[in-house]
Amino acid sequence: QVQLVESGGGLVQAGGSLRLSCAASYTISSFNAMGWYRQAPGKQRELVADVTSSGITNYADSMKGRFTISRDNAKNMVYLQMNSLKPEDTAVYYCHANSQFYDYWGQGTQVTVSS
Repeated sequence: QVQLVESGGGLVQAGGSLRLSCAASYTISSFNAMGWYRQAPGKQRELVADVTSSGITNYADSMKGRFTISRDNAKNMVYLQMNSLKPEDTAVYYCHANSQFYDYWGQGTQVTVSS
């Protein structure tokens, strides 16, 4: 059973930074991609960023230049560095792993950006 555990969320003022971490209970190099999604109240879950097993990254347009996704295969960790945070970035952030047959999700970590 694959488990993904997020950490690093919290309350931050607009313009501030946070670094989210995702610890996987499985070898992340075996997944096609690892990523971060977020869901704000009353909105659908949306992609924030992902990174393939070969290291190719992809970002949602509104996160480009502000957020950076990275992975450490040796530690089975995925990170999301978030800078220049805005109130509209407030959401629950979920870690995601995509395999050939299944998608895995963490429980989420709350990020709240105050104005």
